[in-house]
Amino acid sequence: MQKSKLRAYAKLIAQKGVNIQKNQPVVIQAELDQPEFIEILVDECYKAGASIVEVKWSHQPITKLNVRHKTLKNLSIVEDWELERMKHEEETLPAKIVILSDDPDGLKGVNQDKLSKASQARSRAFKPFRDRMENKYQWCIAAVPGVKWAKKLFPNDRKSVAVEKLWQAILSASRADIDPMKQWQEHNENIAKRCEYLNNLNLVSLKYKSSNGTDFTVGLIEGAKFVGGAGGTTKGVMFNANIPSEEVFITPKKGVAEGKVVSTMPLSYQSQLIENFSITFKDGKAVEFSAEKNEALLAKLLSMDENAGYLGECALVPFDSPINNSGILFYNTLFDENASCHLALGAGYSECLPDFEKLSFEECVEMGCNDSIIHVDFMIGAEDLSVIGVDKNGKETALFIDGNWAF
Repeated sequence: MQKSKLRAYAKLIAQKGVNIQKNQPVVIQAELDQPEFIEILVDECYKAGASIVEVKWSHQPITKLNVRHKTLKNLSIVEDWELERMKHEEETLPAKIVILSDDPDGLKGVNQDKLSKASQARSRAFKPFRDRMENKYQWCIAAVPGVKWAKKLFPNDRKSVAVEKLWQAILSASRADIDPMKQWQEHNENIAKRCEYLNNLNLVSLKYKSSNGTDFTVGLIEGAKFVGGAGGTTKGVMFNANIPSEEVFITPKKGVAEGKVVSTMPLSYQSQLIENFSITFKDGKAVEFSAEKNEALLAKLLSMDENAGYLGECALVPFDSPINNSGILFYNTLFDENASCHLALGAGYSECLPDFEKLSFEECVEMGCNDSIIHVDFMIGAEDLSVIGVDKNGKETALFIDGNWAF
């Protein structure tokens, strides 16, 4: 890939993604696949005003070895220095960038029970810090093409060709192929108009229906707002949390969801794929589920904590989206969730609540925002999906017809 395009992409992440403020620290989390791009990204972060840029490297094969050889006790340990680090981040509020490049099958064969229990233990230890930091700092998730990920998508091409093809697909899907800064300015403005229209409807519930078996109704928190594109911290610093992002989303009300939803794309979770699955909700919670592949992993996901089976997000994405139209199944939730409508299990987004800047974490939970250590998106968008919005007077408004916006 041309270095000029890589630099433009890195600039997009640094300036439109996390929108680094002058003298703000930055933390980048990345795999070992693309050191050249990470070097460019670090440079762009400093050019954007960062005071210090730290890169935290990880490597899937080492993660797999740790799960295989460490005891559950050792795998679950949270060292004192890790807690001190979180305390430091709570005080300094660095902008955080996560660069994905994982092999979709990279953790195939690991002991899922062991990994899930260790993840639960570590997440519980870090959760108080994350709760207090919520909405106070900028973050962005983007992607670069790891070799094994590229070969998963383009198995008949040699490695270099597959990586180049995945680079092209990532940049195109991320609106980063031609003048990224301008594209994202226009994209954010368009999404803001969609949100304004939806919020003026004052909806209290959403009804989903599709011929594949999805027949589902979910309640919304009173006064909650649809958001999307650029969001803001409690101090008003705007940033784009996901690159790419095509969604308009809202936080549903915990405990108010009934019916069945059927997945339309595989879910990549813990570097494994859960395929052809469905979930049935009653009183807001997942009570039945099935999957043709990795059903046991879906069970682990739904039991990560007491609220993992409740919903934290309802996202509207047209079936006629750039990612869906590419014809590529990315096997990566960052991209596949932006191909069509999706829901998320686990934690809700307090930024959707009215006057969220003034609310404590506990107040958000009391209003109906789900609290969980997970937030996992899965796709339900289909070519014939209909979504109906209902207001408090029972008036219905078509939001989606045949998988696309009805307005």
